[in-house]
Amino acid sequence: MYYAGTYSATFTVTNNCPFTIWPATLTGSGTSQLPSTGIELTSKASSTLYVPAPWSGRFWARSQCSTDSYGKFTSATGDCGSGQVACNGAGGIPPVSLVEFTLASNKGQDFYDVSLVDGFNLPVSVTPQGGLKGCNRTSCPFDVNTVCPPNFAVKGSDGSVIACKSACLALDQPEYCCTGPFASADKCPPTPYSIIFKNLCPQAYSYAYDDNSSTFTCSGGANYFITFFP
Repeated sequence: MYYAGTYSATFTVTNNCPFTIWPATLTGSGTSQLPSTGIELTSKASSTLYVPAPWSGRFWARSQCSTDSYGKFTSATGDCGSGQVACNGAGGIPPVSLVEFTLASNKGQDFYDVSLVDGFNLPVSVTPQGGLKGCNRTSCPFDVNTVCPPNFAVKGSDGSVIACKSACLALDQPEYCCTGPFASADKCPPTPYSIIFKNLCPQAYSYAYDDNSSTFTCSGGANYFITFFP
């Protein structure tokens, strides 16, 4: 689907996981949601979305999902609480790996990042294609669940670690959440916990003020490939 009179960026979402995932989208406040806010992708499958610019929002993926006898859809990680495959304007419940975008109008400068501020559930990458300036790939390619601190770990029904909480979510303290007296970049430096994320995924946001090494830009009207388990 293309939108008459507007520039649309093409997003190709690919599942390289050895299991099915359910990617989802959330558009920023004040703007209509995309026609598709949730899809099912079997292993190695891809899906394409056309996103009109300007646009800001996020992508993430849900895992270990099922539908109960009443037709309610739920996910062990990244669930949005809608009870359906479509999230319909609801965001993913942390811990979840996020891909965040701000698309410019008229093929201007887009901003994008991979964020672990809300924790981690799946490795993910973003690869621009066709832009003119900037346009570097960013990713969190490492499975953080394999080294998640025990008190941060979310476990599945089989006892395996399926997601890793951020320090903010796990400890709920201002110094880890960059809130209250710590609500500025100079007052909220990296912590030993955010450094775990940063060492494994140096391009991704590891905490709220991780902008310098984690915000990427692309000018000239790129399309984007989002790959889970790159």
